[in-house]
Amino acid sequence: MYTVIELQWHQWIIKEWDVIEVDNIWLEEWETLDTDKILLSFDENQENVKVWTPYVKWSVSLKVESNFKWKKMYVRKFKNKIRADRNSKWQWFRAHKTLLKVEKISL
Repeated sequence: MYTVIELQWHQWIIKEWDVIEVDNIWLEEWETLDTDKILLSFDENQENVKVWTPYVKWSVSLKVESNFKWKKMYVRKFKNKIRADRNSKWQWFRAHKTLLKVEKISL
């Protein structure tokens, strides 16, 4: 059974025992996160489909596997239509990420 959940203003297609990488959630490792924002649920053959109004009345249990920093990126900010050499800035950026494991999808 697949479900579409809404987590941090993003939508994820998940099933049980999947691992997803999301933006940082301020929880410790091995803590659980329960969400009931399920938009859609369907099986492998797309026969049993439950659609939101606004959410399906189920819940999903997610467990925090790890918190880590993503790879380092070099970001450039500049103002358009102005000389790029005077009005540009280079800086490093590393996003904080969290790995979540889907433990249980309960009806």
